[in-house]
Amino acid sequence: MASDNMHGKAAGGDPRIEILLVGMNGDLRGKQIPLEAQKKVWAGEVRLPSSTQSLDIWGDDNDDITGLSLSVGDPDGHCLPDRRSLAPMPWAPEGSVQVLATMHEFDGTPSFMDPRAILQSVLNRYAERGLTPVVATELEFYVVAPDWRETGRPMPPASLTYQGDPNGFQLYDMSAVDALDDYLQTVRAYAKAQALPADATTAEFGPGQFEINLLHRADALAAADDCIYLKRIVEQAARKHGLKSTCMAKPYSDHAGSGLHVHASIIDREGRNILDAKGGEATKLKSVCAGMLQSMRDAQLVFAPFANSYRRFQPGSFAPVDLTWGYGHRGTAIRIPDKNGPAARIEHRVAGADANPYLLLAAILGGMLLGLDDELDPGEETTPSHMPDNTTKLTHDFLTAVETFRASPFIADIFGQAYQRLYGDTKRKEAITHLRTVSDFDYRTYLPRL
Repeated sequence: MASDNMHGKAAGGDPRIEILLVGMNGDLRGKQIPLEAQKKVWAGEVRLPSSTQSLDIWGDDNDDITGLSLSVGDPDGHCLPDRRSLAPMPWAPEGSVQVLATMHEFDGTPSFMDPRAILQSVLNRYAERGLTPVVATELEFYVVAPDWRETGRPMPPASLTYQGDPNGFQLYDMSAVDALDDYLQTVRAYAKAQALPADATTAEFGPGQFEINLLHRADALAAADDCIYLKRIVEQAARKHGLKSTCMAKPYSDHAGSGLHVHASIIDREGRNILDAKGGEATKLKSVCAGMLQSMRDAQLVFAPFANSYRRFQPGSFAPVDLTWGYGHRGTAIRIPDKNGPAARIEHRVAGADANPYLLLAAILGGMLLGLDDELDPGEETTPSHMPDNTTKLTHDFLTAVETFRASPFIADIFGQAYQRLYGDTKRKEAITHLRTVSDFDYRTYLPRL
């Protein structure tokens, strides 16, 4: 595995620019263009079919249920780059760069399918109020051994096992960090090259599971860009080391799932944190919590977008199943780490690492708007000695989450009715396919006994 590429030194070859669109599932699609031809990128001349952002997890455009592809001639859209997202690709030939784009129709309007445009539309509502969300993300992911394609299942890297078995829980274990230090150094080098605001890296519970925190930004779109770039960085660094990274929410049955926690506050035109309780009653902070809790069931399909996502919601785990809130309580769906001063904020702890960062932030910030427009009550506080009775729960069922999403007025308002239909219908097909698929569990459990 030794290679000059392992610590961020670019490979040989011709430099390129990659113009990237974010798909429905947080996947990156786009074009590689020789660097000497980059003028057409900046001129907005790069086109891709508008349906590119309607593709499901298998890459199917589902024209039979969406009518957005061949039925209408599969028309092109303009890929307009966001120059703020321009960043080097240290894993590619020296001089190569990448840039995120937003799909636009030919009349100049952003495509209703573009996740970046959806988030921007929510941010526009804050701007109309003279407010700016301040956002940070915490991404958990697993690193697995390179033979996953051959074996058909993930295994921890060999340095974290003994005779093929994991060494045990590794929470904050520096020996686990040391065991994969070469890989993590490459991740840090790539993040530094891209000027990502990466902060702490920690070992999490599962074997080969890590978390990287990104610092707060007073630009939620840039915070989502950071997160999508970080996902690409951990994947590219893994390739350099002959490993595989995964943001599956639950890659192992008997180990912790991976989350994508979001910290958020709101500042006004003077830069003051409007959630600051200033030593008194945290009325605004609790109202914002209530708005997120009120909309959480409706938006669960965004927080948990795949069948595998629902394996993460288990009683007794750090993935919340109850719609609860509390001060500093990590078992709640909404945690308030601080209520006083500039650091007053909420932590949204529901989403899995597999969530699309743009749709995730749109749903969270949309829920916060509910608590800004009306004074809402989040209900009883969860404390170390008290768990409220008869709490509303998240669903453990993918199809239930799909149908709730499809019927929600909140979702229609935040995401638009057209995207609600597209996302809901596409995910419904995925959920039904999952239900129809007879699994290895079925064979091992039922075939010998029935």
